[in-house]
Amino acid sequence: MTSESGQNIAVVVIGRNEGERLKSCLRSVLQCATRVVYVDSGSVDGSPEYAASVGCRVVLLDPVQPFSAARARNEGFAAAVERWPNVGLIQFLDGDCDLMPEWLEQGADALKERGDVGIVCGNVREVHPEASIYNRLCDLEWQHVPGDILTSGGRFLIRTEIFQATGGFRADVIAAEDDEFCIRVRRRGWKILKLDAEMALHDAAMMHFSQWWCRSRRTGHAYAQVAALHGKNEERYFVHDCRKIWFWALWLPLAALCLAPFTRGISLAVLLFAYVLQFARIYKYGRGQGWQRGDALVYSLFTVIFKFPALLGLLEYHWRQGRGDDLKIIEYKGSGPR
Repeated sequence: MTSESGQNIAVVVIGRNEGERLKSCLRSVLQCATRVVYVDSGSVDGSPEYAASVGCRVVLLDPVQPFSAARARNEGFAAAVERWPNVGLIQFLDGDCDLMPEWLEQGADALKERGDVGIVCGNVREVHPEASIYNRLCDLEWQHVPGDILTSGGRFLIRTEIFQATGGFRADVIAAEDDEFCIRVRRRGWKILKLDAEMALHDAAMMHFSQWWCRSRRTGHAYAQVAALHGKNEERYFVHDCRKIWFWALWLPLAALCLAPFTRGISLAVLLFAYVLQFARIYKYGRGQGWQRGDALVYSLFTVIFKFPALLGLLEYHWRQGRGDDLKIIEYKGSGPR
């Protein structure tokens, strides 16, 4: 960065076996930043060596400790402030994302103008939404209205002192760690702002239903864990989401099955009708967002189906907690970062 607002920014990129996606990511970052830290979570594809070869400061996570995006970002932040003690802003980025050329300047200027804002983020788009319906679903998920928001996702620009004061990410939160972190930032009185500006291109690289299913299971696990941590405060964060999953994927189908012998199958027909109504409601929402008919149809269908793999994620979290097991990352890419 050559502008005054961008001189004091370090970029922390995290990744695990991202291959060509990471190379593209680092090329995009190095076009607009000179202070770059790459944190690797046990890659075997040469990612650390490539990052070092292009001038990034490389941090290798100790495999003795469980990997997580939260832990990677924490260690990347620590390495950045150790190397550049006076750095004022940190941009976090995933290794499957390309940083847009103007973003750092736009984000830094927004933080300079708004003293009440601690975190700023921008638009994220899928680089290949046409490659699969699963990539297209991700592209639809990224579309949010600009303004004050509750959570930024894992890609954002933050004031260094806020990250330090908040204590960073909880390393044991294996997904939705960004939601959990943003809850604590907002509790300290800071706002989170989404700009109507292009921040990053994301490559979900989801080509198969099994990948989407695994990613949805991870989301259910995330809902359960963050709700357990913050579900008792005023926001009741993720509590409603968990209840919807329990109801639509477990209690309602179970009730319909149990009643089927006594209702000559009518309860199963009622169950099907309830799912159709859900589909119609979500479809109406999508069309109201201005989406094309095909996008709204796909989004509605998969939002209804989503609750079943998410239920498995909820159950997995509670099973792990009950056994006292370490919470390990749930990976959905063949060579993905999570």
